[in-house]
Amino acid sequence: MAQPMILATMMVSLLFVTARADDWPQWRGPTRDGQWNETGLIESFASKEPAPLWRAPIGPGYNGPVVADGRVFVMDRVTEPEESERIHCFDADNGKPVWSYRYACKYRNVQYPAGPRAAMLIDSGRAYSFGTMGHLFCFDAATGKILWQKDLLKDYKLRMPIWGIAAAPLVEGDKLIVLAGGQDGASVVAFDKVTGKEIWRALDDPIGYSAPIVIDHGGKRTLVCWTGTRVVGLEPSDGKLVWEYPYKHSKMVINMPTPVDQDGLLFVSGFYDGSLLLKLSPDRTVSCAWRRFGPSEMETDSLHCCISTPVILGENIYGVDTYGQFRCLDRKTGDRVWEDSTAVPKARWATIHFVQNGPTTWMFNERGELVIGTLSPKGFHEISRARILEPTMDQLDQRGGVCWSHPAFANRRVYARNDRELVCVDLAKK
Repeated sequence: MAQPMILATMMVSLLFVTARADDWPQWRGPTRDGQWNETGLIESFASKEPAPLWRAPIGPGYNGPVVADGRVFVMDRVTEPEESERIHCFDADNGKPVWSYRYACKYRNVQYPAGPRAAMLIDSGRAYSFGTMGHLFCFDAATGKILWQKDLLKDYKLRMPIWGIAAAPLVEGDKLIVLAGGQDGASVVAFDKVTGKEIWRALDDPIGYSAPIVIDHGGKRTLVCWTGTRVVGLEPSDGKLVWEYPYKHSKMVINMPTPVDQDGLLFVSGFYDGSLLLKLSPDRTVSCAWRRFGPSEMETDSLHCCISTPVILGENIYGVDTYGQFRCLDRKTGDRVWEDSTAVPKARWATIHFVQNGPTTWMFNERGELVIGTLSPKGFHEISRARILEPTMDQLDQRGGVCWSHPAFANRRVYARNDRELVCVDLAKK
């Protein structure tokens, strides 16, 4: 009986290590879709203000942390002794600094200058950062050694959006793909992820702030980018246009949420111009399932998202509207099923980030609260909530500050930042 017992113990240990080892290496998690697959999590908070496992001081910035191989990566901005952006690497277990890199970076014609926007990306032992003014770096993730770097503002003559570069980079195969907004057909650029050599460039569109994703469309990998004028599908291998669908911005480009792909449908939603649901056909064409928008930011129809990316669960879409209205839509029509005002206080641009773990939705709102709940057509059911961070004023100098950065969920913990610190809170069931 000894051998079966040993084998069983090894299997349990392996399962535990696997659960502990789940990383959050890029924007919105391992598969870039807000899915968190770890098990053994708390079902409710024991305290309304749980003590962090650790805290680490950092400066202001909008980009959320990412976690890989026992390390946490995040960026910030400082103005003394000169304007600079910084990349930090911390030990994921204790918050001790591993390495840091600082480079001079003056923000020119960029509104809301708190700090970097785009989340970093960790892939195959390399750490990629994409700064507000177009500085693109590839580091050795363990040591901080620069493997290659680019100044895209200079090299590609970027047409800088008013809020700077914000779309997180993406790795697809051997390529690092970025929404750059460059001239001469360089709105989207793919680099060799190891050497930094340009592989292809595509489009002349002005860019916005929405991160690109890769989906399966018609049995083929398809790069989806939401630019300042349209939603497009590109061939990841060479950047050639597969399909396009217009998305008109009536006042200005505010397209921060990431496109959501599910069941052959693609959903996008913007602050002023509402929601668009595209049907993805097997022949790699698209058609409009529905398009809905209201006359103003105060009189919205369907869903007008600002910062947070919606979530699709079954036959419904859930998201936060212009002033924090938490809404459920019928996926078939865009009709509103319900509206809730308890997840985040009412305010212009009010923000909450959704992460799905099995049937449970974890929500981090701009007041620094982590909320555990479930979503259904019957309503939002709150199970528990706790304050894990204090709102700060650099990201938004209003309503006592905000926490707008997307947290990372890894190692059965949450890693979150404001403009003063990075914190790690244990979420493991005891």
